[in-house]
Amino acid sequence: MKTLLTGSSRGIGKAISELLLVNGFTVIGTSRKTINNYTNNQYTHIACDLSKPEEVEQLKEVFNAEQIPEVLINNAGIFEDADFSISDEEWLENWDRTMQVNLRSVGLLCKWAVNAWKERGIEGRIINISSRAGQRGDTQEYASYAASKGGMIALTKSIARSFGKDGITAYTICPGFVDTDMARDSIEVYGAEYLTQGLFLDSIAPPEEFANLVLLLAEGKLKHSTGQTFHMNSGSYLP
Repeated sequence: MKTLLTGSSRGIGKAISELLLVNGFTVIGTSRKTINNYTNNQYTHIACDLSKPEEVEQLKEVFNAEQIPEVLINNAGIFEDADFSISDEEWLENWDRTMQVNLRSVGLLCKWAVNAWKERGIEGRIINISSRAGQRGDTQEYASYAASKGGMIALTKSIARSFGKDGITAYTICPGFVDTDMARDSIEVYGAEYLTQGLFLDSIAPPEEFANLVLLLAEGKLKHSTGQTFHMNSGSYLP
């Protein structure tokens, strides 16, 4: 089964890619830079900076190929602060960049995938990696991030409602605090105690746990959960 996975070079994306490959998937992965740490011949990498619309456009060709992905996993995202006290210009620059990467590019990829699947009669699957912040909000300096992830959840539900009769399913996964490079960078700024407060387990979620859920969804084993949001946050947000 062929899959397009954004943000495949590290963290949750890398864990997803590795598990899919072990289970016989063919993976097209993307990140901002070319990477050479995959030796599996079932993996292809595309360097694509999602903050640049002209680079996002190249991914449209993936869904015009002879054999197109049956699974789309939107995992790439940015998490940049913009305090309410900064200038309007700086604040909006942050919002525009965050929305471009976390939501606008995601929307386009979903649109291209859905149209290609409908045209070819493929029962495709979309898995969007959102965030706990998309449901409960975040601190004010990360309002743009929370808003973009909330938009991703609404997008997923809209696709599920609109194209289920075409055999197309869509799901959202909302991580909380995950043991990744990005999280470790945050620990250096805020401290581990601050970032892990409210967790009801004695450990931070490993990226491999998210990969396990993605595999189930990608294999089509939870078809009737289409439109659902799966929360994996150590109990720190219970909707």
